[in-house]
Amino acid sequence: MVKPFQIARIPFLTFGPGSRKKVVSLTGRFGKNVLLVTGSASLRRSGFLDEIETALTKEGFHLAHYSVKGEPSPSLIDQIVHDNIPFRPEVVVAIGGGSVLDTGKAISAMLPIGETVMHYLEGVGTKQHPGTKIPFIAMPTTAGTGSEATKNAVLSEVGEKGFKKSLRHDNFVPDAALLDPELTYDCPPEITAASGMDCLTQLIESYVSLAANPFTDALALPAIRDVFHYLPEVYRQPRSEEGRSAMLYAAYISGITLTNAGLGTVHGIASALGGLALIPHGILCGTIMAEANRITISKLLENAPESIAMKKYIQLAELISGEQNISPRRCAEILPEFLDNLTSSLQLPRLSALGITKEILVSSAKSTENKNNPVPLSENEISELLLKRF
Repeated sequence: MVKPFQIARIPFLTFGPGSRKKVVSLTGRFGKNVLLVTGSASLRRSGFLDEIETALTKEGFHLAHYSVKGEPSPSLIDQIVHDNIPFRPEVVVAIGGGSVLDTGKAISAMLPIGETVMHYLEGVGTKQHPGTKIPFIAMPTTAGTGSEATKNAVLSEVGEKGFKKSLRHDNFVPDAALLDPELTYDCPPEITAASGMDCLTQLIESYVSLAANPFTDALALPAIRDVFHYLPEVYRQPRSEEGRSAMLYAAYISGITLTNAGLGTVHGIASALGGLALIPHGILCGTIMAEANRITISKLLENAPESIAMKKYIQLAELISGEQNISPRRCAEILPEFLDNLTSSLQLPRLSALGITKEILVSSAKSTENKNNPVPLSENEISELLLKRF
């Protein structure tokens, strides 16, 4: 029997090499005043930003352009919204990595409101957002967060009272997503690795999540298979059209599955630690993923060896090894070892190389949520896995 579930809306999607050229016709559906949000430099160096700006201005669009760097803060969103009240944007277009897309998504949500975004952040503010927004188009240049398919924007402040929280509403799913693999060709190897491991973490966590459903399972499993195969390839051969296309699609799927099935301990840690230290999200997820899955599988072996999650982990181990009828104990060896080797081959740094202290790691374990993890991990177990990656 299929258990009850529901699926959030997804954006209008255009996928494939050269799809960026459709930004003019898509943007024209919403208006002529365009607030364009991009990253700090790489898109300009690639020549794609000049191409897109020229195409828009040639057709009579009026552009207000903002370049942003790093993960967005509430103050950044408030400032850009305030600055653009006179401009009266009719559509927001964000072209960049996950942080750029989250910035654009939050701006589109706050432009009609006229208040600080802090009032509406989960776990920080006290107000419910009504869901009104300016139309939003997302164009990812990395294959990672899947923000082009999600209904939340992650904002953070780093410090003793820091946080990493979401602005969330079903209406915040982008109105359109343009997925052009060519926009990812110039992504540096270290960002390809970090974003790709974030994508893989999202797929695995949503696949084995307690909130998973047949729809998300059907999407996640083939996408995981593709990441297993193509992430090492695009790390070595960044201009592989087949590899970049597969990874961009997998990241989009990860956005759908995380929205509808939730995530696990790794992203719980990332949320808690992201407010305490300035750490790139993808690197953090990637470097702790193997250890988090190792301890989760170990607890499943001990407490729930016949569980659905254990059977799913076995499926992943069979994908990796090509073996059939793998035992739970064999699975506990294959998957974590594969993830260890992948982490090493992509040269992801240990936590000690990121300027984090052991004290910060232990502190983050106290506030880590892991409600959708197949088995709950204790504060001590979370501290242990973090310290193993120190």
